[in-house]
Amino acid sequence: MIFTEALKKNDDFRRVYEQKKSKGNRFFIMYVSEYEPEKNRLGISVSKKTGNSVVRHRIKRLVRESYRLNESRFSSGLNIIVVARKEAADIDYKETESAILHLARKQGILIDK
Repeated sequence: MIFTEALKKNDDFRRVYEQKKSKGNRFFIMYVSEYEPEKNRLGISVSKKTGNSVVRHRIKRLVRESYRLNESRFSSGLNIIVVARKEAADIDYKETESAILHLARKQGILIDK
């Protein structure tokens, strides 16, 4: 079982961004770097340009939930940052889940069952 915690500190975000391992689609950009074995950390970044606080928190909840429900399909030992684009403001759960899984597949961190 994979244990996931939140990625919160600015220095941790900066370290992942410096790896420059990013893939994007219409709604999100995903950055990935190595971390401890058997543990993942998920960070979510939503700019004020995306919308007001209600919209930003809704996007964060959708991303967190789509990751949580598919957590067992992700490789372990990773720092994962998901950055929302402006287009994510009107996204629903199914589109969020599809976009997150698409990016994970592009990054090569999805274990298909």
